[in-house]
Amino acid sequence: MSDRTQFRETVFQPTWGAQVVEEGVTRFVLWAPDARRVDVEVEDLPSATMVKVDDGYLSAELACGHGARYRYRVFGDGDDQGSLIPDPAARAQAGDIDGPSEVIDPNHYQWRNQGWQGRPWHETVLYELHVGTLGGFEGVHQRLPYLAELGITAIELMPVSEFPGARNWGYDGVLPYAVEASYGSPDELKALIDEAHGLGLMVFLDVVYNHFGPDGNYLASYASTFFRDDIATPWGPAIDFRKPQVRRYFIDNALMWLEEYRLDGLRFDAVHAISEQDFLVELAQTARTRIAPERHVHLVLENEGNTASLLNTEQFNAQWNDDWHNVIHVLLTGETEGYYSDFVDDATARLARCLSEGFIYQGAQTRHGHTRGESSAHLPPTAFVAFLQNHDQTGNRALGERLSHLADPDALAAATTLLLLSPMVPLLFMGEEWEANQPFLFFTEHNEELAQAVRAGRRAEFADFNAFQDEKARERIPDPNALSTFEASIPDFDARETASHTACLERYRTLLALRHQHIVPRLQGAWALGANPIGDKAVLARWQMNDGYQLVIALNLSHQPVAVTNSDAQSLLAEQCLYETREGVAASTKSGRLPSGAAAVWLLDGPGNSEASR
Repeated sequence: MSDRTQFRETVFQPTWGAQVVEEGVTRFVLWAPDARRVDVEVEDLPSATMVKVDDGYLSAELACGHGARYRYRVFGDGDDQGSLIPDPAARAQAGDIDGPSEVIDPNHYQWRNQGWQGRPWHETVLYELHVGTLGGFEGVHQRLPYLAELGITAIELMPVSEFPGARNWGYDGVLPYAVEASYGSPDELKALIDEAHGLGLMVFLDVVYNHFGPDGNYLASYASTFFRDDIATPWGPAIDFRKPQVRRYFIDNALMWLEEYRLDGLRFDAVHAISEQDFLVELAQTARTRIAPERHVHLVLENEGNTASLLNTEQFNAQWNDDWHNVIHVLLTGETEGYYSDFVDDATARLARCLSEGFIYQGAQTRHGHTRGESSAHLPPTAFVAFLQNHDQTGNRALGERLSHLADPDALAAATTLLLLSPMVPLLFMGEEWEANQPFLFFTEHNEELAQAVRAGRRAEFADFNAFQDEKARERIPDPNALSTFEASIPDFDARETASHTACLERYRTLLALRHQHIVPRLQGAWALGANPIGDKAVLARWQMNDGYQLVIALNLSHQPVAVTNSDAQSLLAEQCLYETREGVAASTKSGRLPSGAAAVWLLDGPGNSEASR
């Protein structure tokens, strides 16, 4: 057996799809329980009929290898012509969703940074970006040195799986294993990851396992039981995770990204839409079992259910904390419509609970009367990913405005201080660090029939908002399918060093440097001591760090100064301020008065600590 064949046997191969089993030989596997017959049609080869194996799987081996183009022809009962479909587990498409699939040899790319084992979770500073708006994988590649210098430790790619057209957020993907052709090839994605690792950057990927996009998903035509007929989601029939073949499809997908592409982490989109929550446990445990223990691999949830029981070292590292974002957004902007209405009453007290316990909703009812959340006070702060902006909360606005266009500059600087120096894991959205002027809009490239439906649906979505109750006002909402909508969403990286943006960029650089120097080394084992409202839109929060020091953050997002209790002020008197949003904030706070639109941060020396231990 050759060394190459031995190495191939150690590389993870998904159950579904085209698997290069040796040089010039590929095995094709499809789950098609409803099909009468399935042929594999490889370009320049005779058509081959697949053999039924078991449990609805079919298989065939052909003399072809990396780069071969193929399709499946699926025959139903009474169907003599069959229907050509792409491989639902294709690793690449030659063109768009309806083009031929391509055989990809996992060993084709030669990795340079073989020794990379990732970074511990507590070192994470995430930077979410959209690959298409940055010019594909090569465009992201060019931004890596800048992001590493800024203080980012992990980039998070919005979904890169094949979707209709060349413009999409990625959540309309229909081929989860295939890399979006307009972004680049699988090897180009691997080169991006490889380069990131060489710069000390982790790479995370947002994956979508709760639904398929509205165009190009053919699974129901030959595997109808892939979907449930008794549960609907906002995107159509629910995926049936009771089926072992369905579970295998998605678990293998996660393992492919982690093993073949050597990604450092996955963010699982909207898992509250997955009816079988035990699937998430199985997925996490399978990944933890397979991945070598010396590798740092991180699994992160987006979950409206606030299921705190999933957040542990054996399963998921953390969850995107929408509660953190939503209450801060209400306090910064005064907006109260839509889901923000759940965070309006006692907003300051809600923020204090969030800083003390993680989730705000821990079993309470939302505006819809639904109970949401589990107790989270026992979790470490690093179990929560905090953010002021991301693709959802920016792009799902009608006009895609960024927070810098909505909030008072001083208050926003104070909130940024809390984001980057608190013990929760921070996430930035591309362009946030220099207050990019470009919006981030919702964009697609669908066929005209679907484009009309998306356009109408987008405008109807905002009909109940005060600013868009008038039909003419709704016409101002950009057409998702227009090329101009996509182009308007491209952040201007060249503007970040211009006069109007340098102060903001320098603030982020300074805060991230302070985080890495003073916060990160003290994070493992840190816990919240509590946060208290000290006035309208103002809190004082404390955390016990792992070396005996206390982290104290005083935050005032209001337009009025607030009083600081004598005991709080006294505890800060002998301490040097780690950071203040403007000169004099710390001194004023020590005197018992926290200025408006301001924040200050201290590390308080604990018993047994010396100056040398800092």
